[in-house]
Amino acid sequence: MSEEATLALASQGDREAFGVLYERYVDRIFNYIYYRTGNVDDAEDLTARVFQRAMNHIVNYTDRGVPFSAWLYRIAHNLVANWHRDRSRRQEIPITETPIVAKDAPPEISLVQNQEKEALLNLIRGLPSERQALLILKFVEHLSNAEIGEIMGRSEGAVKSLYHRTLMSLRDQVGSSNQFEEGD
Repeated sequence: MSEEATLALASQGDREAFGVLYERYVDRIFNYIYYRTGNVDDAEDLTARVFQRAMNHIVNYTDRGVPFSAWLYRIAHNLVANWHRDRSRRQEIPITETPIVAKDAPPEISLVQNQEKEALLNLIRGLPSERQALLILKFVEHLSNAEIGEIMGRSEGAVKSLYHRTLMSLRDQVGSSNQFEEGD
């Protein structure tokens, strides 16, 4: 069944159709929330709340030419923002212990790559919440600027501008940290 047909049925109260939408998007929404909160339990709770809100308000859903997932991400974005505001703490992106290189790679290459990954994640953690969300939506979820704009409540041009400023900021920070290391 097409997404449009499934959405039409779900908006008429068909719980099985909503279940299809849930199965289609739950992992993506969970991943987005997990990257923003850094905690599995909170991500599970917030993911459940996203879909509860979506189910309660799907009758109000309006197709605006972007995927249904953009609406779900917008709900998730708002819930995560409230979660952070309520807790008044910085979000963390946990560094996993999984290797990022092939198992047969020399240990020194793996060590260097893991150190580089950790340094980059530390820089990203220092970014404002909105910029972290942008990077997650762009590089983890592979969404277009138009989809990100819909989720973040910005125009496509504003997303492009924020994306450019974020990358330039990261580039400058990486450059200054490399100069610092070379000066040691």
